[in-house]
Amino acid sequence: MTSPASPYSFLTPQTALTRGSVTADVTNAIRQAIVRLDLPPGSVIDKSLVCQQLGVSRFPVSEALARLQIEGLVDIAPQRGSTVSLVRIADVREYMLIRKGLESEALRVFIGSHDSELTAALKANIAEQRLAAEQDDAEGFHAIDIEFHDIIFRAMQFSKIKGIIDSARANLDRARRLIITPRRLALTIAEHQAVLDGILAGDQAQATRAMRAHIDAVMVELFAFAREHPSLFADGDTLGSDSDSFPFG
Repeated sequence: MTSPASPYSFLTPQTALTRGSVTADVTNAIRQAIVRLDLPPGSVIDKSLVCQQLGVSRFPVSEALARLQIEGLVDIAPQRGSTVSLVRIADVREYMLIRKGLESEALRVFIGSHDSELTAALKANIAEQRLAAEQDDAEGFHAIDIEFHDIIFRAMQFSKIKGIIDSARANLDRARRLIITPRRLALTIAEHQAVLDGILAGDQAQATRAMRAHIDAVMVELFAFAREHPSLFADGDTLGSDSDSFPFG
């Protein structure tokens, strides 16, 4: 007789752990499960089953959940246990506004100083985006999407700016995964191509306008999704119209 599959089979059991790395590895495993939506917003986290799946004691799991609470990914309530936090649209709005300002300004500063190696990397990345979209590989596409932006930041060597954006990435990533559709993949490719076209043209206004339009488009779709699925959001029922929910343009 075979045993039933674990409801947490998407968590990868950790092997060859060293002292001091267990909590970090458990934290990363649970964080990735939350970001990938394997653990969807509002779901209860069964600590015992997580321990069993990962082959660890309760202490590193408890510590991991405490760390993820600080990151805004987990809610811990006395006598009620741990749940995956609902996405806060207000937080996503703020993070995306930060991204829009930083990324568009970084592009403006960078235009004209790029080299052929950078443009080749961006062209190759967009080709990979197209292939992932053709294969309906949403998870792969998401990773390539992130890399598109990272290529630019690495070339600019703006580590502090990238650090600010990375600090908000987990909550942004799971919110963006909620709206991944074949249509959104195609639009993202076109929006990234517009950014690259501005870089290739050496046109600051064109490149920054394209980056801002890209982030605006994502927010329009996210607001629409939140209105249709308010139960996934801590504040989904508080949204007004698109025009008063985000500073577009």
